This record gives sequence, C-alpha cells and structure tokens, in this order.
Amino acid sequence: MDLSMLKPGQSGVVSTVGNCPGRAKMVEMGLFKGKLVKVIFRAPFGDPIAVSIDGYVLALRKEEASAIALDNIIR
Repeated sequence: MDLSMLKPGQSGVVSTVGNCPGRAKMVEMGLFKGKLVKVIFRAPFGDPIAVSIDGYVLALRKEEASAIALDNIIR
C-alpha cells in the first residue's frame, strides 16, 4: 500500500521512497524508511495530501505520495 491510498486518520510506517520528482527533498524532510506518518487531511479531489511526521505537517502531491510505500497500516 502507498501513502496516497490512506484516508485521514490512518497511519503507516514508511518502507520505501521510490523515484519521483522531489524524492531527495522528501527524504531531507524526514520521509524515509522506518518513519511513522499519519494522514491529516486530503483535499476534495485527493491532491494535495497533508501528513504529520515527527511533529510537523507536510503537504504532498498525490504523485509524490504514491511513491511512498508503507507497512504496518494503522486504521
């Protein structure tokens, strides 16, 4: 499952960050293997997606979120 598929309130642990535009920036901001992320908000058409990671909120495009594979989904 990838980050773009989660609904608000759901969480998961990052397993991989695939190749996509902005990958290096996402890793710099804390989206790397082993980090817990929680979806806080999705725009009406699903783009962008606001996630909480390490106490801050990060907005991602749906394309970016789909490149982040998750394990241990918490509903």
